[in-house]
Amino acid sequence: MASLAPIVLAAEPTAELLAWAEAIESSEATTLEKARQLATRLGAHPRPDGLTEVGFWTPELSGDVIQPRNILLEVFTPRQAIDPARPEQTVLFHRDYVQLEKQGDYHWGVLSGMRAGGASSIGSLYWLRYLSPDTNAVNIVGDPLASSYPYGVYAPAEVYDLEALQRRRGDLPYYEAMAAAQVPEAEGQAPAPFTVPAPCNILQLHVRTASPNGYLSGLTQLFRTLAGKLRSGESLTPVETNLLGYDAVQLLPTEPTVEMRGGQASDQDFFSLRPDDEGVLDPETEGIVIETGDVRVRLRRPDLQNWGYDVVIFGSAATNPALLESLRPDELVDFVAELHSFPTGPIRLIYDLVYGHADNQAIDLLNGRYLKGPNMYGQDVNHQNPVVRAILLEMQRRKVNTGADGIRIDGGQDFKYFNPLTERVEYDDPYLMAMGDLVQEIGPARWRPFVIYEDGRPWPAEGWEEISTYRDLVELRPESYQWGPLIFAHNTPALHGFWARKWRRVCEKMQFGSRWITGCGNHDTLRRGTQVAATEPINPHLGSTLPEVLANAYDNPAIGALTYGFGPGLPMDFIHCLMRAPWGFFRNTDDRFGVKVVAEEAPGFLDWQLSPEQYRDPDLFPALKQLGFTELEPLRRFLTALAEAIAATDHDLERMALACRSAAPADADGDLPAVDVAWLKAFARSFMEDMHAACNIWRHTDRVQPEQAAYNLALRQFRRSRPWLRDNLAASDDRLDLLTTPSTTIFYGIRRAPQQLPGQAPGQSSAVAVAVALVAHMGGEAMAVRLPELFPELSRELSPEHGGGWSLLLASPGLEISAAQLAGEPILLEDSQALLLEPQQAVLSKAISREK
Repeated sequence: MASLAPIVLAAEPTAELLAWAEAIESSEATTLEKARQLATRLGAHPRPDGLTEVGFWTPELSGDVIQPRNILLEVFTPRQAIDPARPEQTVLFHRDYVQLEKQGDYHWGVLSGMRAGGASSIGSLYWLRYLSPDTNAVNIVGDPLASSYPYGVYAPAEVYDLEALQRRRGDLPYYEAMAAAQVPEAEGQAPAPFTVPAPCNILQLHVRTASPNGYLSGLTQLFRTLAGKLRSGESLTPVETNLLGYDAVQLLPTEPTVEMRGGQASDQDFFSLRPDDEGVLDPETEGIVIETGDVRVRLRRPDLQNWGYDVVIFGSAATNPALLESLRPDELVDFVAELHSFPTGPIRLIYDLVYGHADNQAIDLLNGRYLKGPNMYGQDVNHQNPVVRAILLEMQRRKVNTGADGIRIDGGQDFKYFNPLTERVEYDDPYLMAMGDLVQEIGPARWRPFVIYEDGRPWPAEGWEEISTYRDLVELRPESYQWGPLIFAHNTPALHGFWARKWRRVCEKMQFGSRWITGCGNHDTLRRGTQVAATEPINPHLGSTLPEVLANAYDNPAIGALTYGFGPGLPMDFIHCLMRAPWGFFRNTDDRFGVKVVAEEAPGFLDWQLSPEQYRDPDLFPALKQLGFTELEPLRRFLTALAEAIAATDHDLERMALACRSAAPADADGDLPAVDVAWLKAFARSFMEDMHAACNIWRHTDRVQPEQAAYNLALRQFRRSRPWLRDNLAASDDRLDLLTTPSTTIFYGIRRAPQQLPGQAPGQSSAVAVAVALVAHMGGEAMAVRLPELFPELSRELSPEHGGGWSLLLASPGLEISAAQLAGEPILLEDSQALLLEPQQAVLSKAISREK
């Protein structure tokens, strides 16, 4: 085996780096401006000359208590090939130690000998180690700004050549076209950054359950296959139809998440040194034992299962390695490139960014300046510290620079701080605006992504659902979008009378919803649907079983017609709703509260998402069946006993185990289990991992209804051909009305295109008027309606004797409309049925002229 060149500090380049940093520190810029400049060179950056720049922000090491020789960069360079597909392997690494240069709160260095990772190989891994003066323990400072963590955030980061990745990406023509569209702000000046326009609609995906193989590579292949069929003119399956007709895809967060930390670290870690190889104190020298040479490291492939919102902030510029089949950052860029090269036009990618809160594991990974204290999620993030603020913005810039066109900012209401000047807790709106101001750059293109805010302030105050305006941030940034009230997590359309109770919010949507993200189904609302107690007033017209009710509530023709065919705003669909696949809250990364989470989440998931017949599928829930839960009912009974034990013992795991012993079935070998704390934790993890596998949409393709999939695609095409629908209803001419009884809710209305359509010159008006009318049965018993009674203002002009009439544009599956019904005969509408109509254009023109 060939020897490796030692990793050493390059004196002259390091001196130049220190001089650059010193010039910034001594400048007249503000503290935040200085920090933002310095943040651009934190982390590890391969240089064209083969050297590697390294920078750490280390305020916890800024004093003179720790001797410089006891703060060392530890580098592990692979001596043999690493197979990313293997669940576990032991790999030989060469370990080097280098002392970086300390300057104020930072450590800097330019090194030779570090190996950068690429598309097919893992590069050098690195972190700082220092000797604690308080405990004499050797502690770790990881790099929170790295672009790759192939073995998780508790392992050393990887040196990765991002510049080379950008040069070989497959969508460079997309960025060349973007650069060509940049317009100079003034003659002789550089072009202003391109502003990415908002899409027509959005498809929301969770990578691990939307991908056929559970990785980003599977999504890339999926869209590549779909693109190939479109280019060759092949017919699409109903499942593939559900992926078509979108010009944006939004991924649930793809950043690294929390990891399982219970039990012995060696059993849980993805990167494990032998105890003899860990850094320790040398009692003779009072320094860290330094043994440069070869070491063996046990590597375990990350198998994290999580929605993605349990972030640790650390590593947020990178991709969760559990989403990468190859463990290479290229996998995300390949997916972006596939979307940007789609044959029907580029599909834009939206990242879901979580910077408002952190899991408690962030305490282990970040220095204390990053965090302010506990909250209901874990920890509040200290955005007010200027260096933290700068680093978080730099993390975001690097992440989005993988090629995203838009960003969704999660939980805007979480960005709060105490203002000592006003002595009030205030929202950090300047930071939220700064997130939308960042400029991205790939090749010749410079752009600002479009911005979506999720903000429900004053959440979590009592009554926030009714108090929130959902407009605070779009009023500050008018070109942005904000999640509207009809797509927020508290919506439960499976309940009887839901849409009648939401009428006020529906009216608000029509009045000023043009900057709202609209729709009904997403990752939050579908999960919320499973939390509805079966004893509540369920709408029985949606189905004969709870799974049918849930599927029809969230993949609903009437809601689709309202969202896509009539209402303003930017629609978003969740793939699990379209596929009618199971969905729930899952994570296999929680050893402390995992049992409690399962007790809370599992009963609703089983009631609303699975039938006993589906549970018997031999491919579903194998781990639970191995524990003895071969049928659904015994599992439900055990979960009931578990929930009762939690309530009776206040989550005392020892006492809970005793209380649940009699409810546990015999395992697959016929033996009664010894139910103890370890068994309860194993049960909880088995349930979560089985549930995660059951939520993969490709296990449930038989649930897709071809007629419904075709109708949904027709709705998407309908809206795309009428871009004016995204605007608010005109106050004078347009309306949406409610027809309601104790048992039925009907929405009906009409809206007209503006007289000057997009693309027309100022003052140029349409030769003919365009209008869309909606009649939608939003829930309850069947009701007969007559079009002349719903639209009396048009009844005369639309009568046969005046040569007018209604044209049927689109009807929901199963709804057949005759010419006589269009002329005024009764139309019997059943729950969830809807139709979109157009009055004959010449007649509408007369009606508009008379109104004027």
